[in-house]
Amino acid sequence: MFPRFLEPRIREILTDTPVVGVIGPRQTGKTTLVRQISESDRQYLTLDDPNLLAAARADPLGFIRDVDRVVIDEIQRAPGLMLAIKQSVDLDRRPGRFLLTGSANIITAPRMQESMAGRIETVTLLPLSYSERYSPVVARSAPAERFLDRAFAETLAGALDRDTQTNADTLIGARLVDAVLTGGYPEPIVRTSDRRRRDWFRAYARAIVESDIPDIADIKRGAQLPQFLEALALLNGQLVNLTDLGTRIGVDRKTADRYLSLLEQLFIVERLPAWSRSGLQRLVKTPKLHFVDSGLAAALRGITAASISPDRTQFGPLLETSVLSELRKQAGWYDGPLRFTHYRDKDGVEVDVVMESERGQLVGIEIKASATVSAADFIGLNRLRRAAKEFVCGYVLYDGTQTLAFGDGLHAVPISALWQA
Repeated sequence: MFPRFLEPRIREILTDTPVVGVIGPRQTGKTTLVRQISESDRQYLTLDDPNLLAAARADPLGFIRDVDRVVIDEIQRAPGLMLAIKQSVDLDRRPGRFLLTGSANIITAPRMQESMAGRIETVTLLPLSYSERYSPVVARSAPAERFLDRAFAETLAGALDRDTQTNADTLIGARLVDAVLTGGYPEPIVRTSDRRRRDWFRAYARAIVESDIPDIADIKRGAQLPQFLEALALLNGQLVNLTDLGTRIGVDRKTADRYLSLLEQLFIVERLPAWSRSGLQRLVKTPKLHFVDSGLAAALRGITAASISPDRTQFGPLLETSVLSELRKQAGWYDGPLRFTHYRDKDGVEVDVVMESERGQLVGIEIKASATVSAADFIGLNRLRRAAKEFVCGYVLYDGTQTLAFGDGLHAVPISALWQA
């Protein structure tokens, strides 16, 4: 069993909040985690059970009236339960009464958040991070010293060996490619063959369009969704162009935006906003598209290790997606909220990921799929540094083993620094 570093945070929230929601993509281990947290002291109800689902939809108030200290799995299947939970909590605000899981982000919808304000706290369980995959099985909490802590404290480079020894935790070359193509869903990780992994991803994509989307929306032209999902995979890592997306499957811009929003709600893709500041006119304000999991994006595109070997250019966007995903996962146990954006100006100069702390500090991350790094790889980070007085430092993460300085506050560090720091 893999450790999940969000577990201590969930346990803590249960001690002072009536309703805790654990949300995230399907098949990331939400059910396993909440059952482990609950052990034997909670009733467990899953809305994957058709009889329970029918009862919950028919009489939400009656369904909730008879339960207490309960786990309700896949709450998005019966959203009417949320109002019943609110009424129950208003009568009895003891902490830890309801532990919910959901594979869609309905819990954090604006109207839901307004009605449940002060009653619920949510955490997002994404696919396994590299930190969780490559940490000892006995670990139950994140390492005391972490990549994000050191990045914002400007101590990351000093904490890394100048020449990292290749070991079980160091991914370079073919091992890095394999990790990115596998992604973070637990099931593909434990499958031993590429074919079996591809089978799983294909079944997963079918479940998204045939089951999950109909659960949360009425789609009249659902036959286009598999094609839309494949079109998104082709555009992974690129600027979002809704008109182009719609043209690819024969729908208008508004419909493409709705389809994309639904897949965001199901934690399949995300739009990474553009970083901007008032007074800076030469910045591009278009978001970038990324899949939440690099393995799913690769499978939908039919990218394999064999196809990357002669054409490594297709690996770059997948690696960028993988690193962004790792940073988002680590932000889940970081002490304080982080805002993620990307930087791009009208000259096409960019920084793949910009992280902004609660205090406004900026750290830039550029991601390179090559084993060599040069001063040219820092052009975007230097532009960002000149544009933002809040800039703390910048890092180029690359497929190598050395930690190298490229000027004040600028360093090249191995990809493995993400979980070795």
